[in-house]
Amino acid sequence: MITALSTPSARAHPLQAEPINHAYVFNFDQFFLPEDPDEHVVEGGYLLMAELNCTACHSVPESWKARLSAKPGPNLSAVGARLDSDSLWLMVRSPQHRKKGTQMPGLFTGEDGDAEKVEALTEYLSSLKKPEPRLPKGDEERGKELYHKVGCVACHEPATDFRPEKVSAEMSVEKPGLASIPIALADAYDVNALAHFLHDPLSHRPSGRMPNMRLTKQEASDIASYLHSGRTAEKATERAALKIPAQGVEKGKALFTQMKCVACHQAEPSQSMSTAAKPVLNLKTKAGCLADKPTSGIPRYDLNDLQKRALRLAITTIQKQQAPAMTAMQKVDWQMSRLNCYACHDRDGKGGPEDPRAQYFGSNDGSAESLGELAHLPPNLDNVGRKLTRGWLQKVLYGEGGSVRPYMDTRMPHFGQAQTEMLVDLLPESDQREKPVKIDVSGLEKHHRAELGRGLMGSTGLACISCHGLKDRKSLGPPVIRLTHTVDRLQPEYFKELLLNPQATQVGTMMPPMFIGRKKADQEIESIWTYLKEIEGQPLPEGLLSTEDFELKPEKLGRPIVFRSFIEGAGSHAIGIGFPEGIHAAFDSVQCRWVLIWKGRFLDAMSNWQSREMLPIKPLGTDLKTLPQATGVREFNGYRLNKDGVPTMLYQLDGQPVEDTLRPVDGRFERSIKIKGQESKEVLSW
Repeated sequence: MITALSTPSARAHPLQAEPINHAYVFNFDQFFLPEDPDEHVVEGGYLLMAELNCTACHSVPESWKARLSAKPGPNLSAVGARLDSDSLWLMVRSPQHRKKGTQMPGLFTGEDGDAEKVEALTEYLSSLKKPEPRLPKGDEERGKELYHKVGCVACHEPATDFRPEKVSAEMSVEKPGLASIPIALADAYDVNALAHFLHDPLSHRPSGRMPNMRLTKQEASDIASYLHSGRTAEKATERAALKIPAQGVEKGKALFTQMKCVACHQAEPSQSMSTAAKPVLNLKTKAGCLADKPTSGIPRYDLNDLQKRALRLAITTIQKQQAPAMTAMQKVDWQMSRLNCYACHDRDGKGGPEDPRAQYFGSNDGSAESLGELAHLPPNLDNVGRKLTRGWLQKVLYGEGGSVRPYMDTRMPHFGQAQTEMLVDLLPESDQREKPVKIDVSGLEKHHRAELGRGLMGSTGLACISCHGLKDRKSLGPPVIRLTHTVDRLQPEYFKELLLNPQATQVGTMMPPMFIGRKKADQEIESIWTYLKEIEGQPLPEGLLSTEDFELKPEKLGRPIVFRSFIEGAGSHAIGIGFPEGIHAAFDSVQCRWVLIWKGRFLDAMSNWQSREMLPIKPLGTDLKTLPQATGVREFNGYRLNKDGVPTMLYQLDGQPVEDTLRPVDGRFERSIKIKGQESKEVLSW
């Protein structure tokens, strides 16, 4: 077991959590009870089969494979650099003794020859090393703060000597009622290796069960330093007493395959099981792993009575019937259960952090506290599949740049693309609205004017900016989500659904029903969408605007700016496109042609934004060039923004659909024109 130094801080350490005497699967313990009926408990049995990796050894019928797929265990290719030989020996000898609650089964019961096998495996694993660069020196106090704020305590034990900010000095800190996922090997890790693990856990544990918390290297070192504070790892006294002679790395390597360690762990490439275990169809429910006294070489999980009951029910059901078809909603619930998303999020009335853990979720902005739980707790996930665009779901689940709540201390972890990409398809299917909301975002209607939307959002309109910021500006009140990326982030139908009836659409929102009773609500919402779509080329709403905001600077933004206005030489329905590369263009949406190109500065929008006369604005740059007239009958159909922000103009030419795009290439424009799927290119230069 772990030995702690006799200091108060050591005794209060998270590694001093109450021991768990069974293989711990968080969502099983959370959602299944002994008094539950068999038809519910069997669902827990499926969860155990998947999470305890039963199907890594025991094959299941084809209809069950997708649901009960095994998860990859920890990658052991450099485990010898992370753990010393005594720690490895203890973990191999009896995982449940060394790390209470572990999901790793024991394979040795103490029979003759077991000690030599354990020693051989230890020698082999100790030989697997890979040098890691030295990370910054950690700060124990900063690590303690981070551990309790960024989300670790949603799954792991909080320390008894850390007081959440919300708990006054007169009150006692409530202890979590649910057991915590054990971290009892942290003390044995080399502190630099532990920092590397915390910085990039998916490279060591590709299953995503320990997700990437998006820590910087310094933050990872700080938490590693905290987890090591006042700790000393257990020594393998039994190993020393036995005085086992060296067994040899090659023997250990052979045993690693023979004893089916390779079913869960990768240590070296091309390792595979030498013999297959019995398929589930041939298993007996009171033998093997489920026997009261497993023999040496048979995995021993130290299951409790409820777990054994659940597994026996699951095995019996699999042997009797095909897997029932699952709806998209059920598949989402299943994957969220496997990844323990319910530790932080609630969805459809299930999950969310229990109160003793929720008290550690905080906000770094005092003005956000008026939002209540929305200021610090992770969002409810009801309807999220029809809320977020596919691209934003990818950002949130396994990409970068998906966070829109900078006032919240807790971070959205990264579970790995392999573990979450199926949700990008399943969530929209699961969350479809029975009667879809209709919204026109073509930009072609008369009320599709950004200026109208801007007026509605400003302090003299509906005052959206009282709660929502834009671009680099905070709101005038509490720091609710900024709306800068709304069009990239939200599906337009959900945007309208939310504005029309906020409380019914988004559980717990504090957004008021601003559009109830407004006769032109549909048109106003579409005007706001148009404004947010063109936000980079538009002024901020009244109340957020300053005199520095008038010149449009795509080079500062780092992506193209699309600005619809009256541009001199391009007409009253011109669309200006400013590129960070310092060359710009104007498109006449009446004549459906590129009219102007120029270099240098883009546009100064002051006269447009400040003057009721809407006088034409002049390009600010140099080398202004007017392009030739266009031929044919043309009709404008709007434009489409590509992923990089470059617009593609859409119009009809003599009845044929055209896609027309300009891109800067080496100080000039490359023009791509697609007609009926056939693409041609030309160069526009000075």
